[in-house]
Amino acid sequence: MTSYPALRIDQPGLLTTLQDWGRFGHLSQGITRGGPIDERAFLWANKLLGNTATAAQLEVTLGGLSVTALKTSYWVVCGAPVTVTKSQQPIPTWEVFRVNAGERVRIDAPERGLRSYLAVAGGFTARPVFGSIATVTRDGLGGLHGDGKPLQSGDELHAGSFESAQVVPFRRPQHDLIPRVSSTTELRIPMIPMAQYAQFEQHAQQSLVQQNMQVTAKQDRMGIRLQANQPIAWTQPQIISEPLPLGAIQIPPDGQPIVMLNDCQTLGGYPKIGVVSWSGRMALAQATAGTALRFEITTLEQAQAEVKQAYRFFNLNL
Repeated sequence: MTSYPALRIDQPGLLTTLQDWGRFGHLSQGITRGGPIDERAFLWANKLLGNTATAAQLEVTLGGLSVTALKTSYWVVCGAPVTVTKSQQPIPTWEVFRVNAGERVRIDAPERGLRSYLAVAGGFTARPVFGSIATVTRDGLGGLHGDGKPLQSGDELHAGSFESAQVVPFRRPQHDLIPRVSSTTELRIPMIPMAQYAQFEQHAQQSLVQQNMQVTAKQDRMGIRLQANQPIAWTQPQIISEPLPLGAIQIPPDGQPIVMLNDCQTLGGYPKIGVVSWSGRMALAQATAGTALRFEITTLEQAQAEVKQAYRFFNLNL
């Protein structure tokens, strides 16, 4: 068996997309990466099921997803704190559970946070576009039909084969390894000074890390706009568009920072004052509007060590 019918979408909720680790090597063609916004929750879900680290999952934004299992299998839901029910009975998140053909699973709106990840044993399959099935609506690429559209009611998804003996029911991380999602605790976001950082005046550099900011409702898979009481001033001439890395902190003319996420454009013409570290991006992946944050400067070496350690833990070889 190379694949099996996994589930049917009954209600897709606000936004449910198919995501694998994303497409790489096409930035020069203007094709962005895509992939899971909350990489940590995504990697945990595959690890718990024994899938390959990059196996495709459903990214569910703000809940409201209802699906019906088409074959007996093992699933897990990781990410934001949500109520998950199977045949109307609540089941724990961050824990592998068995689902039988015909059973309906629902993911409600999160109590806190934004995104949940539904993974199935074997990982979802679809036709890759530029080497990936990650859905990027802006580019019209990936997803179930390769056209970049979110999942709709009636869509049926298949998954890759798996060995039942290798799946451990009720497997879950240690309690202290499950990331906490809070809408009231101020986030500390590590960032590496880079790009045009040295060209910002000292007052702007200090203002970036010495004030609290807030996450606004102007956010999507491309980026997050922040609100700062003291705008970050750029007094130099505007720059020529240049490559835009994931996690870049752009400063537009109004001085309100924008943190770029997975579906961002590949080039940007606003000055960049830094790049958010991996753990910082994972915190922002679940940050709802109104969440307070403060940037903290870290070094490139510390940021690289952090992401290498995480990828080793999840057996992610890129």
